[in-house]
Amino acid sequence: MISYYIKEKGSPIQQIDRAQKGCWINIYPPSTQDEFKLLSTELDIPLDYFIDALDVDERSRYEQEDGVQFIVLNIPIKNTVEQAYEPLYITIPIGILEVDDYLITVSAFENPVIDYFLNNNVKKFSTHDHSHLVLSLFDKTVYYYLHYLKIMNNQRNLYEQELYYSSRNQELSKLMNIQKSLVYFVTNLRENEVMLHRMQRTNFLNISHREEQNDFFEDIIIDMSQAREMAQIYTDILNAIMDAFASIISNNMNTIMKRLTSITIILMVPTLVASFYGMNVELWGQNSPYALEIIIFVAVTITISLVLFFRRQRLF
Repeated sequence: MISYYIKEKGSPIQQIDRAQKGCWINIYPPSTQDEFKLLSTELDIPLDYFIDALDVDERSRYEQEDGVQFIVLNIPIKNTVEQAYEPLYITIPIGILEVDDYLITVSAFENPVIDYFLNNNVKKFSTHDHSHLVLSLFDKTVYYYLHYLKIMNNQRNLYEQELYYSSRNQELSKLMNIQKSLVYFVTNLRENEVMLHRMQRTNFLNISHREEQNDFFEDIIIDMSQAREMAQIYTDILNAIMDAFASIISNNMNTIMKRLTSITIILMVPTLVASFYGMNVELWGQNSPYALEIIIFVAVTITISLVLFFRRQRLF
């Protein structure tokens, strides 16, 4: 689905019927190959750019060719696949193309970054000022990375508290889902940060003469670096927690096995004594009127001695 928008600073965004100079063109699913071909022909944009932007495994990068500037930015979204083994959040690429007086965004999924500008009355951007709009997309991307990181950290704290009282697989599975999400975040935040540094160094957005936008870009890079460090810290904490609980579970299993082994040995003593006196041969004391009491006394004495020994050795 191809939508066309136009907006001036201070005025609400308006959707228009067709492309015109200074408009923002957003491509959301469902979209067809024919739509891409028509837009590619109309604006003289290589079709490969649209295909690359829809590839969920595309890395963050930028390039310029034949008057077309192309940026791939990886952004976070909530995972819509609700299954036990799926991560809570994933990252997807959005393609940002600038050609002549048109700015185009392409995404294989609806996402909160684009929706923020479409559904909210954001006054500080204009579809005519492409560099500022691109920077605003970068800024909102960092915001959602930080927002989702805080949510995951809060969830991690809750699951960790539950694990202190229960070692069920359910809590461990939830922690693993957060761990997968953090892997996506750390990887793509690092790539985004590297891309932004290169764009700033090469003046790809052509904003070196605009002090306000230069400062805005510098703040975005700092925030992106902060988000990457937060994601790395949360990943390290979660890895340490998973390792600690794995050691605790293993230690608890060893303790249980030791106790079961001790109980087995203790229960074996009365059985062993009784089995001796159950044989059909001549045995000591078999003619005594107190034979049964003696056998019980011997079995109980050895059993109590073993219990005391195991308790002293902290095996029981």
